[in-house]
Amino acid sequence: MATPSPWPGKVMAILKSGNSAAAIAQIKVAPTVRDLRALEKALAAAQLTGRWKDVDIAIAESLQALSAPRLHRSP
Repeated sequence: MATPSPWPGKVMAILKSGNSAAAIAQIKVAPTVRDLRALEKALAAAQLTGRWKDVDIAIAESLQALSAPRLHRSP
């Protein structure tokens, strides 16, 4: 079984410190869809979903971008 990524916990710490701009920057360069889903679950568990609308939008946009099929592959 794979070990969980530390990324969602780090982004949660950034959000709890009040720096939503830094959290959004991290969300936009999220490593995988799995990490974004884990972040969503962590936000829901901490009852923080909806507190930062711009963070919720960034998560949704990043999920859409990472889930979309690639139009081309680099050689």
